Amino acid sequence: MAVMMGQDGGGGAGDGGGTAGGDGTAGGDGTAGGDDTSAGDGIRTFPFPAELAVGGVGMQIGPMGTDRTWHADAPLHRVHRIDFHVVMLFTGGPVRHMIDFAEYEAGAGDLLWIRPGQVHRFSRESEYRGTVLTMQPGFLPRSTVEATGLYRYDLPPLLRPGPAQLSALQAALDQLRREYEDTATLPLSLHTAVLRHTLTACLLRLAHLAASSAETSPQHADSTFIRFRDAVEQGFAVNHSVSAYADALGYSRRTLVRAVRAATGETPKGFIDKRVILEAKRLLAHTEMPIGRVGAAVGFPDAANFSKFFHLHTGQTPVAFRAEMR
Repeated sequence: MAVMMGQDGGGGAGDGGGTAGGDGTAGGDGTAGGDDTSAGDGIRTFPFPAELAVGGVGMQIGPMGTDRTWHADAPLHRVHRIDFHVVMLFTGGPVRHMIDFAEYEAGAGDLLWIRPGQVHRFSRESEYRGTVLTMQPGFLPRSTVEATGLYRYDLPPLLRPGPAQLSALQAALDQLRREYEDTATLPLSLHTAVLRHTLTACLLRLAHLAASSAETSPQHADSTFIRFRDAVEQGFAVNHSVSAYADALGYSRRTLVRAVRAATGETPKGFIDKRVILEAKRLLAHTEMPIGRVGAAVGFPDAANFSKFFHLHTGQTPVAFRAEMR
């Protein structure tokens, strides 16, 4: 089994879970929080190990390889949720990695970008070698988050840079790693500020690569959609009402419809429903939660109503979908 980057024998920049904080995005899962799933039926989660980061900053970068350990308690072959970003640049392969119901195969020179709130699973057979970068929500200011499209869930996780792009990305990551490990030449406050600026430069390159890798041209979402998207990510488990989101955000329903359609091509209701269905699929496929509890976790106290909603959007009952995934 592959094992991953850690800091000097400790756990490592790795598996996350629960709900994101800081920049107000991603998370909202209906499973047990923290790193405990005492009921045994939730998606296992692990918090960002900030205590293992150099200087306690909200990021880590280092090598992947068989001589390193990922998070000390993380079962690599089991599905778990992350609440922060993981970017892996591979120097070998092939590596097979599952992210939200899709298997991705990466080789040397490829990157995988796993975003907060997604579930993923390492492959027992693959050997993970290269560089891994992780970022805790809230480490970067919101302006940088928006400029770099950190929460563009519509973009593909697997990125295949060309030779020039790969060379530039590798150089940027090498520089970031040097800054990360250099704790002697600057006081902590300046060290952290330099890391944020250097990380931003890396992410701008990554964001450009991700947008250019998408099948369609990148959408430039305005602040109205961004605020709506963030609100849905925080509230989809209890709030499915477009009007309620519009009121809470201070927009008219018509304004919200225009913004969401321009950014995604779908209605606000369709956007909310899509997020609810994704979470339901995650819980059905990767946990043993009873159907009624899955429904309740995504905002349907009545199991029959949840089953109708799920069937309407997927063409399958929750029971049939779970059986297909097992």
